[in-house]
Amino acid sequence: MYFKIFTVLIFILPLTTLANVSVNALFSDHMVIQRETEIPVWGWADPNEKVEVVGSWGKSATVITGADGTWTLKLKTPKAGGPYNITITGKNKIIIDDVLSGEVWLCTGQSNMDFALEKFLKDSREPQYQPLVEYLRTEVASANDDQLRHIEVLQNTSLYEKQSKFKGQWISAKGEDLKKITATGYFFAKELRKQLKVPIGLVECSWGGTRVEPWISEASYLADENMKAYFEASRKEIKETIEIMDAEGYVDADYERALANWKEKGEKGRKPKPATHPKDNMQLPATLYNGMLNAVIPYAIKGAIWYQGESNAMYLANDYEDHFTAMINGWRADWNQGDFSFYFTQLAACKRGDDEADKGWATVNNELRKTLKLPNTGMAVLYDIGEASDIHPHNKMDAGKRFAFWALEKDYNIKVKAVSGPLYKSHKVKAGKLEIEFTEAGSGLITAHKHLLNDAVRVGEPLKTFEIVGSDGIWKQAVAKIVSKNKIEVWNASVPNPAQVRYAWSGTPDGANLYNKEGLPAAVFSTED
Repeated sequence: MYFKIFTVLIFILPLTTLANVSVNALFSDHMVIQRETEIPVWGWADPNEKVEVVGSWGKSATVITGADGTWTLKLKTPKAGGPYNITITGKNKIIIDDVLSGEVWLCTGQSNMDFALEKFLKDSREPQYQPLVEYLRTEVASANDDQLRHIEVLQNTSLYEKQSKFKGQWISAKGEDLKKITATGYFFAKELRKQLKVPIGLVECSWGGTRVEPWISEASYLADENMKAYFEASRKEIKETIEIMDAEGYVDADYERALANWKEKGEKGRKPKPATHPKDNMQLPATLYNGMLNAVIPYAIKGAIWYQGESNAMYLANDYEDHFTAMINGWRADWNQGDFSFYFTQLAACKRGDDEADKGWATVNNELRKTLKLPNTGMAVLYDIGEASDIHPHNKMDAGKRFAFWALEKDYNIKVKAVSGPLYKSHKVKAGKLEIEFTEAGSGLITAHKHLLNDAVRVGEPLKTFEIVGSDGIWKQAVAKIVSKNKIEVWNASVPNPAQVRYAWSGTPDGANLYNKEGLPAAVFSTED
């Protein structure tokens, strides 16, 4: 008799566990919800189970779980404030405490978004940047803002399956938790907090060293013929590689040879690593969209900030605009929030290993600029706050502020001095010279220098780092002169029929000095399509 009862319980208890309502990690204590809108709330339960979600501000919604055990509903959110709580009830009850209503931003990209504040507390590689380290140490030691919050999606690859869950928790910008927050995102949020005086939530989904391609969805690849061909070729290669690596008796011969050679040389230099299995490769198309980003869609956000491109300087750099554009369009379609604001940045200056890498850096910067064709996009320019010896510059303070300029003016109708430095608009040939016209010239074009966290200072020197090319296809250094509020002339006496011009075309464009009077640098550009 007792055995029968015990056996029945064994079969019943798992079913009872499965019946419990559960939600994505985003819906947890200390969360920040997008204010004054209808936010998607979603989760899992038994099929045909009634689920009710109640906000302590007086709004509620109900839904019947689908046959697949998933549910989603829309909940109206209050004005900025809190703390509130959210109660989710099915066959069990979940209470989410300390909920704030404010502004939510997605923070994504590679290491310059991924790196938390704690990554920037060691001494700088070059002594002239040590004051930035001291500033960051002081910030980490003194900041205490419970209304600036952050949650991070753990790094995870998934070649084929879209992941809908992740492990994570919301933390606040105080104490030891502050050190774990994305540095770029933190200073962006800090500026928003200063101006808006409402809670800010950062949802971080980033991975250092990654290219743009793994962040693009399979659907986006298949929607474009050129990208479809790239994706299908990659998938074919992946399938073949998996078959080889999963075969019984597989030996990584290349790795074994490299390891033996390393040992013969006294184990000097970097130890070789075995080949990465495709299922663990963070660079493959769609793998991070599936493994990370999908898990936070369609959490209600105001917009996104993106800091990435370094890893594409030597990989399909000339295709970056097309791939990045497809990524943004795909994300917007999947979020179903319309063309939400999407702000990104040109890469900070950093010395590259060779000419190909150096020019690739500039190419990606130009491809980023060209992506501004998309609606509701904006771009920060960072070459003047880079560090030649460090691909992860310490000045995330200005990086965050320059992101915030776009958001404050475009999303919150708060007037700033300028959202951007000069942006290339058009060019034409006039009497052997190229006349370049800019948007975002502010109150006028100037030459200027910026030092650390100080504002850019006007200097009395000629424009630098302009190059010009004629019919022979050889780029040459050029003379450039400001001729009006928003125009310059560029020429070289040895190029009688100039065709194109480019600016700051290097990983480290030393001397680049075109700014607007509001103190923001001109974007890297080339007039070539």
